[in-house]
Amino acid sequence: MTGPVLPGAAEDAAEVPRPRTGELPLPPAAAPASPEGAQLGEELKDAYWATWDGAAARASLRTIFGRLPAIVRRVLVMAWGADARATAAVIVMQLGSAAMAAFGLLASIGVLQALFAQGATPHRIRTAVPSLLLVAGLLMARAVLDTGVTFYQARLTPKVRRIVETEFLHLTAHVRLEAVDDADWSDDSYRANDRGLFYARESITQILELASALLSLAGAASVLTFLHPLLLPLLIASVIPQGLASVRSARLRFLSQVRYSTLQRRMRLITWLLLDQTSAPELRSSTAQPALLAEHERIAVAIEEEDTRLGRAEARTALVGRAIGGAATGLTYAALAWMTIAGWLPLASGGGAVLAVRAAQSTLTRIVLATHVVYEHALWVTDLMAFLDKCRTLMPRSTGRSLAPRVGTVTVDNVTFSYPDAARPALNGVSLRLHAGSTVAFVGANGSGKSTLSKLLAGLYEPASGAIRWDDTDVMEVDAESVQAQVAMVLQDPVEWPLSALANITISAGTITEADPQRAHQAAVDAGADTVIADLPRQWATPLSRRFKDGQQLSGGNWAKFAVARGLYKDAALLLLDEPTASMDPRAEHAVYTAVLRGRRRKDRITVLISHRLASVIECDHIYVFRDGRIIEDGTHTALMTAGGEYAAMFTLQAAAYRTEPATTSRGEEDRV
Repeated sequence: MTGPVLPGAAEDAAEVPRPRTGELPLPPAAAPASPEGAQLGEELKDAYWATWDGAAARASLRTIFGRLPAIVRRVLVMAWGADARATAAVIVMQLGSAAMAAFGLLASIGVLQALFAQGATPHRIRTAVPSLLLVAGLLMARAVLDTGVTFYQARLTPKVRRIVETEFLHLTAHVRLEAVDDADWSDDSYRANDRGLFYARESITQILELASALLSLAGAASVLTFLHPLLLPLLIASVIPQGLASVRSARLRFLSQVRYSTLQRRMRLITWLLLDQTSAPELRSSTAQPALLAEHERIAVAIEEEDTRLGRAEARTALVGRAIGGAATGLTYAALAWMTIAGWLPLASGGGAVLAVRAAQSTLTRIVLATHVVYEHALWVTDLMAFLDKCRTLMPRSTGRSLAPRVGTVTVDNVTFSYPDAARPALNGVSLRLHAGSTVAFVGANGSGKSTLSKLLAGLYEPASGAIRWDDTDVMEVDAESVQAQVAMVLQDPVEWPLSALANITISAGTITEADPQRAHQAAVDAGADTVIADLPRQWATPLSRRFKDGQQLSGGNWAKFAVARGLYKDAALLLLDEPTASMDPRAEHAVYTAVLRGRRRKDRITVLISHRLASVIECDHIYVFRDGRIIEDGTHTALMTAGGEYAAMFTLQAAAYRTEPATTSRGEEDRV
């Protein structure tokens, strides 16, 4: 016997995709295990944490140096805001250290002048002693200043990380839910957390390194200019070849690191399959270890070849740079010798010039590397700051008014709501009234809008149009978080908090360290979590995570009991249960519904139950049937069954599954259920 075809069944059938025509050809006898690009690793989607990797190597020197002042200013402002005293101390001591280095070079020239002067050797040595003592004093002073820089840097950089990380977590933990639902926002948040916060701290160290190197180079140049104006052009001529070689080598290293990182990502996919607990049974039963190990070896060879290629390229670049640099340095020394012989430069000054040139050449490599690192790190910091600015625009509604702690009636009036990029509204003109002391059910197919409405009732989303009122107060007139504080939600997939058993219940009330003992115990009993807690090694104090030495891992059904206990413990004016017992066994499910629906019912609480198991909603005071974002039926179970509409069809279909003889239904009924 064929059941009645309900309205809309034909439309449902028409929406089902038709099977493709034609036969599937045979697969090739040999093919890659996964997509491959022109180079191994190119086929991978760009990782969020690799967004700026290699950016410095791809940017021109003009671009890098053009942006450096703004980069330095941003980092210094961030550091100054974290600890102005430590930042000022670091700047002053860094400048002092550079000055000591320059004065030390000049004092060294004084030593050379005394040693190269006319007279007996003992006399020359005695004459050089004051300059030697001055050099030693300057070196000691520089050591003290460098130690001070290290000391205050050790105080400054962790503080910057803590302050920025605290602000980051505060903002991301409070942004509106629709922002978190956005996949792009999720990638941005993880990128900011993994890279932005790390480089916010590291950028200070790198800028200090760059500043130290630049000041050292400036000191050497100043000394050479003081000795003779022509020595500065000689310095520039001697360091340019080595500088270009350093730039080339640094860029090769940065780009190679990007390639290396991509190959490592590809390798980790294989490594994860070999190590992961969930894949272990099938890995062994299918004897797939040799195939995966062979793929791992192929990628490992590619990584080895990349390392070898980088080493050879760096060796060639270093050879050319050192050859040209050596020739330029030789010409510089020849020019110094000629200036000394011609009497343009005293012999001692010539020796000092040699020391300055050597110091400048060694400093130049530091400048090149630090410049590239600072530029690339600054991109991550800029990315982090832009993300924080974006989060500030996504904060929950704040009006300065709070919702009353109790409610008599919640009214939903012609509410519509759409998810971003959705083809049709999730809610389309929904209206209903919920009264204190009542238990209400939302039922319907997946995607019908019932869970979306529960999130609007909880203040997690804002309606696009229409209104939600608690008694006479429109929720848009009060702080969003004050609405959320009056609603307890129990979700089908609850969070498995890695906290104590007690904290897993009290967290619903915003605390993990304090509890109302009587209320916590009653919530656990009503949810059926009391027997679970009683069997734990430390009962209430047992951590519910294997990350702890004495931690325990619960089954899905037991986690569901804790989720229900959390909802009951919050003691909110509105209790929303969204498929709370989906993972429970029949006895546990019956106990929960007995406690929530037929137990101690609070006269001032509204309980909303969302469920696909229609047997659980029979005793609800009112049932709303959702379809395509609308309420198509509502009433008591008896009234809806008498009406013979969609609810009756769904209930009959589910009830038939428990009968000994099979029941026939229309295709439209099966699709809807």
